[in-house]
Order: sequence, then C-alpha cells, then structure tokens
Amino acid sequence: MEDELKYPIGRFKVPAFITPEDCERFIAEIAQAPAQLRSAVKGLSAVQLDTPYRPGGWTLRQVVHHLPDSHMNSYVRFMLASTEDDPVIRTYEEQHWAELPEAKSGPIEMSLALLDALHVRWVAHLKNLAPADFSRAFVHPKLGRVPLDQALALYAWHGKHHIAHITSLREREGW
Repeated sequence: MEDELKYPIGRFKVPAFITPEDCERFIAEIAQAPAQLRSAVKGLSAVQLDTPYRPGGWTLRQVVHHLPDSHMNSYVRFMLASTEDDPVIRTYEEQHWAELPEAKSGPIEMSLALLDALHVRWVAHLKNLAPADFSRAFVHPKLGRVPLDQALALYAWHGKHHIAHITSLREREGW
C-alpha cells in the first residue's frame, strides 16, 4: 500500500527505445499538465491543501509548488542541452525547497500561474526540436549522461505522477 500511495501511477521506467511519435506524445502530456493540475486542485479548501497525500509525504500545497520548481529546473536543463554539448547540470534539494515558507503555506495560484507560463514556453521549445535533437543530452552528477528523449519521458511521467497524488487523495477522501 505504501508504494501505491507514493507511486499511484507506478514508478518511472526508462523506455528501452523512444520514437519521434513517443516524443510527440510526451510533449502533448507536458502541454496538458498545467490544466490537469488546475482541475485536480479545483475547489480544495486550505485544510484539504494542507493534507499530506500519504503518511510522511508532502501536503497537496507542497506538491503544487513542487511541480513548477522541478519543471523549471528541467526546462533549464533542456535549454542547456539544446545549446551546449553535454553540459553538466546542477541538482537541487527538492526536499529543502518544499520546506520553504512559500511552499508550505503560500497560495497555490502563484505556482499554478508559473506552471502555466513555464509549460507554454517549454512546449514551444520542445516542438521546435528536430527528432535528432532529442539525442542531445545533459550530464547529471549522479545519473550520468541523460539524453533529452529520456528526460522528456521522465517529465511527462512526473507531471502525471504528482497530479495523481492529488486526485488519488481526493478519491480516497471523497472530496
């Protein structure tokens, strides 16, 4: 049950092979994520937003704030890999970011708006990449070389993963 609560859509698995059609699907999923997030949190009260999606997990509010934090980092990684050869990227301490006051108690609209704008820009960039560009990569200090097609698959999953944290809690709680 713990794994179901932590990974409601399953753990991310790096696809063995990613086609240009897969990339188009992943880009569409990234494009849809902001509206899906808005729908998932629509009508939630402050008390509901401050409820953890699982024991020991982030609150729904922290999840909402995490998405643009994470996707902004990913956007920068895509831009670096698109303009440099195998750039080494920085990691960030997402757990610490989630503990900052604005992530723990700030209004979610600021992060919903940020995600909206960020995804418009990110998707515009992604749609302008040629299929061969998705083999470009960045170098992650812990993961090594990460091709953009794999990062694209990860972030398409990532949005759905966190939105499912919200929708599955709503379903369990009957909200």
